[in-house]
Amino acid sequence: MTDKTNEGFVLWFTGLPCSGKTTVADMVAEKLKKKGRKIERLDGDIVRQSLSADLGFSREDRTENIRRVTFLAKMLSRNGVGVITTFVSPYRDIRKRARMETTNFIEVYVDCPLEECRKRDVKGMYKLAEEGEIKDFTGVSDPYEIPGKPEIVIHTHKEDPRESCTRVVVYLERNGYI
Repeated sequence: MTDKTNEGFVLWFTGLPCSGKTTVADMVAEKLKKKGRKIERLDGDIVRQSLSADLGFSREDRTENIRRVTFLAKMLSRNGVGVITTFVSPYRDIRKRARMETTNFIEVYVDCPLEECRKRDVKGMYKLAEEGEIKDFTGVSDPYEIPGKPEIVIHTHKEDPRESCTRVVVYLERNGYI
């Protein structure tokens, strides 16, 4: 195993809205910080309020949002920071671009069935999308392209967040990032 503890990495959580990306990623970030790792969290909701407040949810705007996030992740990861992102990032091509442009990209597919995501939706976004109030909503009126070969797959409908977190941390340990 190569020691990569001084190298940056990008842990890219992707999955349907309400699949559990943020919950698990926040837990992973806390564990890694306790282990002394420099970590930066980039979350979809937070980034959209600041860096990408000017963007909507069309394919072009989603691509631009992820382009901006990729740029940040590239800058941080090449300077030894562990970056943990949580974005639906529904299209394979934009995730592929992020992989190519960042240091030590690790894709985490948060596998959760659409019906379970609907049940978890406290904001009512799925209902609004089904009623036509939200256009281009992933899983309803816009596709989610499942990753072909993610490094990690977690099943948030079958395991609790602590189990998912542990699986991600174990991967990072086994691959020398912590």
